[in-house]
Amino acid sequence: MVDPTGKLAGRGAYLHNRRDCWERALKGPLAHALKLELSAAERERLEGFMTSLPQDEERGGDPHVID
Repeated sequence: MVDPTGKLAGRGAYLHNRRDCWERALKGPLAHALKLELSAAERERLEGFMTSLPQDEERGGDPHVID
């Protein structure tokens, strides 16, 4: 789940507020960092969030935490 506060308990991974960062992460590094395999439902939920993000690097933004 996306945790914009970074306060939820559990293992997390920081991702920038940019779609290109999320696209790379969802190809494998995110699952590796979280030490789990993303289910189809989890992947779909994260991809849904990813589509709301800017596509280019015009905005660095604060990173979101994934728990």
